[in-house]
Amino acid sequence: MTRSTRRGFLKRSATAGLGWGLAALLPGGRPAKAAGPGGEIRMGVVGLGGIDVVGGVGGRGRQLIGSLRRIPGVKVVAICDVDQEVLDREVQQFKTRQEEVAACRDLRKVIDDKTVDAVAIATPNHWHALATIWACQAGKDVYVEKPFSYNLWEGRQMVAAAEKYGRMVQVGTQRRSSEVLRQAFDYLHSGQIGAIRSAHALVYRAREGIGRVARPTPVPATVDYDLWCGPAPQAPLMRRQLHYEWHWFWSTGNGEIGNNGTHLIDVCRWALRLDAPPPRALSIGGRFGFDDLGETPNTQIALFDYRPAPIICEIRNLRTANAAGAMGKFRNSDRGAVIECEGGYFAGEMSGGAVFDHQGRQIQEFRDGGKSGDVEIAHLANFLAAVRSRRAGDLNAGAAVGHASTACSHMANLSHRLGKLASPEAVAEANRANPELMDAFERCREYLRDQGVDLGATPAVEGPWLTFDSDRDGFVGEFAREADDLSRRVYREPFVVPQQV
Repeated sequence: MTRSTRRGFLKRSATAGLGWGLAALLPGGRPAKAAGPGGEIRMGVVGLGGIDVVGGVGGRGRQLIGSLRRIPGVKVVAICDVDQEVLDREVQQFKTRQEEVAACRDLRKVIDDKTVDAVAIATPNHWHALATIWACQAGKDVYVEKPFSYNLWEGRQMVAAAEKYGRMVQVGTQRRSSEVLRQAFDYLHSGQIGAIRSAHALVYRAREGIGRVARPTPVPATVDYDLWCGPAPQAPLMRRQLHYEWHWFWSTGNGEIGNNGTHLIDVCRWALRLDAPPPRALSIGGRFGFDDLGETPNTQIALFDYRPAPIICEIRNLRTANAAGAMGKFRNSDRGAVIECEGGYFAGEMSGGAVFDHQGRQIQEFRDGGKSGDVEIAHLANFLAAVRSRRAGDLNAGAAVGHASTACSHMANLSHRLGKLASPEAVAEANRANPELMDAFERCREYLRDQGVDLGATPAVEGPWLTFDSDRDGFVGEFAREADDLSRRVYREPFVVPQQV
């Protein structure tokens, strides 16, 4: 959608008596201006997250509001959610605190309002690109949650929009603002334990299946489903829960590797000082043990063939045993990043970690003193500092960083979607020249066996190698056409992501 089309929507809404502007609701109706070094930055938060979601997850926008309130010099002046119940509940929270806030269901009203300087986008993934580009076109700076984009093509448009309109765009991979990780990686780069050989991103997180439905589930009466779907097809709701479970369907989400995998892949890329999508990627995995309608893998091994040090991401969501360590460990870790070097390895997360030699003896420890809960505050503060400085280079996780890390997740999912079922023997035969991948596969096979899954009887999907040409900005070689086709979608009017490059 072009900027004029978006404004046309607002004009039509006003004619129909629905186009109240946020300026009329905010004290003084002040026009937006660039925040100076000491000026207050007025934020809008788009997408608040479901209430009482099964599993106790969701609510990312509400979490961001809580974090923003702890940062001096910023004020949340507008909130938006397509679910009126969610919106009303958050408005009440502002009233309880005796804080004024404008509220609406359509993000276009927040984006086009001149009293808002910047927006935080915490919508489902399929809205990230359009919301970001619209905000850039309207002169807003953007903090967009991970994954940066819904697909590869959209990610490129988002990077181009940030550059074209001169906006500060930061992705919410907050580990980039972890001081303890920065110290650990400076140590690795000093060469004290030799060159980096490889990196592992570990996401061993138990989840439950989402079940099945025999017929479409009614959309909650409080939800504007047309707006919720936005750029995605407006299809019947074939799951029990609208909120959060969209992660496990290809039309709206990117699976666990796009959800939490993106965080740790980004940490590995940071440690390896990488600044582009991987030259090629491959996936092995499947959706095991869940008798449900979910589409994305709950167990996945992805190899990103960076040279000379590749990255392997391991996703494990299935847990049938409650014993500690039931999901397995790698280098005594079940989450975080493991950076393998010639003389040892680092294992850790944003709360800290340690460097060990190859016999497991600790060489150096890095701890944050219990400050890991403040990393999100630091990441948001870094974004706001760049909003004031107007220097994109000040961002810890700018648009290009977000795009490159998210491209890894996209390429792994593309490989999976283009793959075929393969026996363990066939997987081993095809990948015997890659010892890191085969080690991850054999450990995963043992983990699945402990969960009651026999890959001999229930094979994994082995995806093809997909080769990406950064200069061409597209795939090359075998499966290039199929991968390119899956990297871009057909949009519903008027929710069309505008091409920038």
